[in-house]
Amino acid sequence: MTEQPTPARRTSRARRVPVLARLAAALLTVLALLLTGCSSDGDGGDDGVVRLRFQSLAWQQESVEINKKLVEEWNARHPKVQVEYVQGNWDTIHDQLLTSFEGGEAPDIVHDSSDDLADFAYGGYLADLSKLLPRRLKEDIPARSWRTTAFQDGVYGVPFLQEPRVLLANSRLLRESGVRIPTPEKPWSWPEFRRVTERLSGKGRYGVAWPLKEPVSATLNLGLSSGGRMFHRDAEGKAEVRFEAGDQVMPRTVRAQVNSDRSAGGSTLGMSASDTLPGFFGGRYAMVPLGFSFRQQVVQQAPKGFDWQVLPAPAGSAGLAQGVSPQTLSIAEDSPHKKEAMAFIDFFLRPPNMVRLARGDWMLPTGTTALADPALHTRKHDWSLGTALARQLSPAPAQTVRGYPEWKDKVATPAFQEFFSGAIGLRELKARLEDDGNLVLARYQR
Repeated sequence: MTEQPTPARRTSRARRVPVLARLAAALLTVLALLLTGCSSDGDGGDDGVVRLRFQSLAWQQESVEINKKLVEEWNARHPKVQVEYVQGNWDTIHDQLLTSFEGGEAPDIVHDSSDDLADFAYGGYLADLSKLLPRRLKEDIPARSWRTTAFQDGVYGVPFLQEPRVLLANSRLLRESGVRIPTPEKPWSWPEFRRVTERLSGKGRYGVAWPLKEPVSATLNLGLSSGGRMFHRDAEGKAEVRFEAGDQVMPRTVRAQVNSDRSAGGSTLGMSASDTLPGFFGGRYAMVPLGFSFRQQVVQQAPKGFDWQVLPAPAGSAGLAQGVSPQTLSIAEDSPHKKEAMAFIDFFLRPPNMVRLARGDWMLPTGTTALADPALHTRKHDWSLGTALARQLSPAPAQTVRGYPEWKDKVATPAFQEFFSGAIGLRELKARLEDDGNLVLARYQR
């Protein structure tokens, strides 16, 4: 099999555009202008107006409306810097951005998630925002959140929305079982969580449903609670995979619940998060570990009278520590209007606007001013529980690891799926994650 080019190799080829090709492209642009009399390239023209393209990944109706409304508000206040809203898609964002970057057609302002930025940042596709960031943004967003978008000596995105993983629970079943209800101050430990799910099981019901069609992110991020890291760096800064005791707590718990305790349904291992909701509403699963934003789907889809609540995820030796990959806003390196793009981002992420965005996506803002807003501390839909967990969130373990997407897809995902189902044991899982995984990472670190 031919070795696939690493992102670094793709970048070097993309940058070595032949001079003749550049001249030809420039001549075509001039010819088009002469023939049509239009302004050049849509980013600024004879009228002196700077035009920016903002590609948003908002997808829920409420969130899309808020994003578009903020663009309208900006445009009304800034006639000389107009922003065009472009709708993107989470399912295809990485490949779509890579194609647009390499083709010189990237939007000026890029909405993405922090765990997708590393290859783009190292590849030279994203602008270093270090000298562009206004002081207000720098100081309002905590250092732990900035670490999610920092690569080498630069900052390549503004983290603005995040969500912890929580337990969505059937309140009636909890009351009937008599189990202790956990709080952020006194969460369940992983062993206690396992005992609780056994107690909640029986009569055609499972204590928990683990939707692990995409198992890697959940496993790594929840592993932080037990001191897991999975990725470690040597003295030269090279990353390696080590599947140690802290990393093993969460996957061993899931395997035991599915295969020995029978407190978790094995069929849910191949499900997406949304797939488990009908069974949750129907009482087949007492609890489902999901992202905090899934509360919106529960509110919209649950049958009338369904009694539910949000609980913190289990805690380990590191408490409720949890990894997150915030949503981000970046600026394309090729954008000729970086200062104007940053001015729009600064406006878009003012504290009142960040609150609007958080409520629209049912997530948490990274900004400390926005997070303190009373609207995010209500007991309705357990907003207050989410904000209580915010200080425990830190960068996901794989945040800056080059080669992580390939390791995840080709090595970790199939290995974890086989382990959870009982097809392989812990020793085989460890060998595949480390031995096969480090071969993958080594190719990206030559």
